[in-house]
Amino acid sequence: MTDVVLAAILGVLGGIVLSVLLLLARRLARRAPDLGSDAEQAALTALHHASLAAPHLRAGLSSPDVVKAARHLRVLLGSAAVAIVSDDDTVSFDGPSDGLEAAALRIATQVRASGRRQVFPAPGPDDDLAAVGAPILVDSHVVGVVVAFAAPVPAALVRAAEEVADWCAAQVELGGLDASRTQLAEAELRSLRAQISPHFIYNALTAIASFILTDPARARELVLEFADFTRYSFRRQGEFTTLAEELGSIHSYLELERARFGDRLRVTLQIAPETLATVIPFLSVQPLVENAVRHGLEPGEGGGEIRIVSRDDGTHTEITVEDDGVGMDPEGLRTTLTAADDGLHVGLRNVDTRLRQLYGSDGGLVIETNTGAGTLVRMRVPKSQPLHDPDTE
Repeated sequence: MTDVVLAAILGVLGGIVLSVLLLLARRLARRAPDLGSDAEQAALTALHHASLAAPHLRAGLSSPDVVKAARHLRVLLGSAAVAIVSDDDTVSFDGPSDGLEAAALRIATQVRASGRRQVFPAPGPDDDLAAVGAPILVDSHVVGVVVAFAAPVPAALVRAAEEVADWCAAQVELGGLDASRTQLAEAELRSLRAQISPHFIYNALTAIASFILTDPARARELVLEFADFTRYSFRRQGEFTTLAEELGSIHSYLELERARFGDRLRVTLQIAPETLATVIPFLSVQPLVENAVRHGLEPGEGGGEIRIVSRDDGTHTEITVEDDGVGMDPEGLRTTLTAADDGLHVGLRNVDTRLRQLYGSDGGLVIETNTGAGTLVRMRVPKSQPLHDPDTE
């Protein structure tokens, strides 16, 4: 199982668990009569604090937010104080101080050295608090230590500290998967840009050069379109944009292709105004248009038409890119979308992969095609994406 699939599975499971936790937390807050026994109420309280602590651990144990997690874990453990010590000796502490941060650092050093849970008695006759330290293990490597202080340290706290340390390790691993998914998305964008670079840029510059002597004004217009297109396609920031921004880049792309095809390339746009503000993954529609030109119309001698449509579909915006070109064999297309990168249809494959990662297994491209019958590619993007802010220049 690849990291991408594992990340997707964990993301779905995490969403389900979080939904359950939030529902239970709301019921707990209302003190509804059907909550059950005191033990069940205590379990719900523990789940509530675990759900609140989780997001603060996923950026790494050296993050300033970890102190917020320590606050919830102290309530969860029922201890006098809690410290989370990272492998670089960053101490995130909650509870009365009195030098306990320094004690937590000493305890963490000993726990890291042994790699095992340890109980530490109160350091002196005038000190009330003993402690238990449990290692946070990721891939058998100690990435941090949970230290809980209490007077005395009961057996239940020793076991609970170990369980909490294992839970913290799971949150750190989930944070690492989120980072890996982000890196993968960036790699896929680099792949799309690499595809644009050799093929399109050569053809665009050749087309511009053909107008320099015969129509200098047209050549200047095409140079500006080329500048706009490359500025958008190779921008550094952002995984998301708006449909309006992407359509602006597509306009520049098609103007440059018209310089090559002339009247053989016809374009029809049917864009619902209310869809222009829809947030979409950066470079998700443009590769579909390029695929239509490169693999749909370019192989044929007579050119053809490309039709770009966006419509409001209730909770989603539906975007289609259709051409009346040579089409593709459906079975061959299925193989292409699942095979290793062969340099062909890389845009379709990357867009499909990114959409599935973002919106689930049902969020990928829908492609209708057959040999000699043209190709229609459809994507549906949720209209509400509060976590995906467009990055526009």
